[in-house]
Amino acid sequence: MYELLSSKRILTIVAHPDDEVLGVGATIYDLIHTYNCSVRAVILGEGITSRADTHNPEHWRKELGIHRTNIHAAAQIIGYASVGIYDFPDNRFDTVALLDIVKVIEKEKQEFQPSVIFTHHGGDTNIDHRRTFEAVMVATRPMRGEPVRTILTFETPSSTEWQAFNYPNYFQPNVYYSISREALEAKIRAMESYEFERRPFPHPRSPQALEILARRHAVTIGAEYAEAFMLIRSIMS
Repeated sequence: MYELLSSKRILTIVAHPDDEVLGVGATIYDLIHTYNCSVRAVILGEGITSRADTHNPEHWRKELGIHRTNIHAAAQIIGYASVGIYDFPDNRFDTVALLDIVKVIEKEKQEFQPSVIFTHHGGDTNIDHRRTFEAVMVATRPMRGEPVRTILTFETPSSTEWQAFNYPNYFQPNVYYSISREALEAKIRAMESYEFERRPFPHPRSPQALEILARRHAVTIGAEYAEAFMLIRSIMS
């Protein structure tokens, strides 16, 4: 399927800084460096203020500044052509009108004209991930003239796998990308650039856990390393 995405314009639309690395970082690395894709990351939320009891961005001004620096460092490692950064409240997307999130995605889509979108799985534990998925689906309704032809969702370690086993929308991948060792190492380096998000093993965001996950998906398809996705829609013409 890499060949099907060759030279495509791709948007990676995520809720938080680091999701654009955790969910799809290695695949994006290979798509950029081997398959000539132009990829922009759209990060909708500020990603940190939920760590306090009240939503007070001013209290987190220093950390938010560091977070933005980390975003650009990670993007450079992966190879993103550009990054759009927004400030919807962390873990509070359900307090924002869905239309407000949709409007941001529509603006990004209009300006970048992607044919492919990667975004969150709609059944994640994290409410912001679920709302992001919902907003993407609204913003890309397959009407005449819609540029987005393919939508793929990814798992986000420390959210997707922590959902209840009987949740009605569990992550069941049906598309796998075999990734290079170089891409996996880039993903791990990019993740480690996030000062407030990296964690030691056995946390799912640790370097060792990310490699284990890549190997686990790989054995499903007879490869060495892989990332897994759900194909939501692909329009062939």
